[in-house]
Amino acid sequence: MAISGRKSGDDAGVSPPGGSGLVLRPGYLDGVAQAALLEELRAALGEAPLFTPTMPRTGKPFSVRMTNLGPLGWVSDRDGGYRYQATHPETGRPWPAMPDVLLRAWGEIGGYGAPPEACLVNWYAPAARMGLHQDRDEQDFDAPVVSLSLGDTALFRLGGLKRSDPTRSFRLASGDAMALAQESRLAFHGVDRILPGTSALLAKGGRINLTLRRVTRP
Repeated sequence: MAISGRKSGDDAGVSPPGGSGLVLRPGYLDGVAQAALLEELRAALGEAPLFTPTMPRTGKPFSVRMTNLGPLGWVSDRDGGYRYQATHPETGRPWPAMPDVLLRAWGEIGGYGAPPEACLVNWYAPAARMGLHQDRDEQDFDAPVVSLSLGDTALFRLGGLKRSDPTRSFRLASGDAMALAQESRLAFHGVDRILPGTSALLAKGGRINLTLRRVTRP
């Protein structure tokens, strides 16, 4: 069974306070599905190992390590900046394909007709975090951003369309899924911290976040 029977609210998911288009599906993946997806990710890492992106201009490393799945992958470095490309920045090889469970999540949670083109795989060490930012490197803002969490719980922060807008935070646990769409698609968001010891899925702790995106207009 790939999808958990445990849901909060109706079949459309739960919308936390903060705007139309934000959908939260607690427990979307059950324990068996989480373990199966993790094994598929481990195989993919053999083809596309984790790398550390760096900030444009300054070259400062991100606190998360990452890789990608799908036809396109998101990368960032000092010279080229934020961008999508078809190959791994270190190996030069194409990104591995997305597992079927991720494609199914895109359809069930995002509800968008065209398929996703990129899946960012971010690994958060126990002390890692992600500052407030918008996902603006795509051509198609009509498409949602769909994410799934594996491993330790993250304290996720969501704001508005301006960095100065009020923010609110909620927890994303292992197996939870979320979509940012419609008015929430360009909301500022980030990860305040990881809560160590909240999941036994990853032997060394930490969190994996898988973020599905449509890059080009269909």
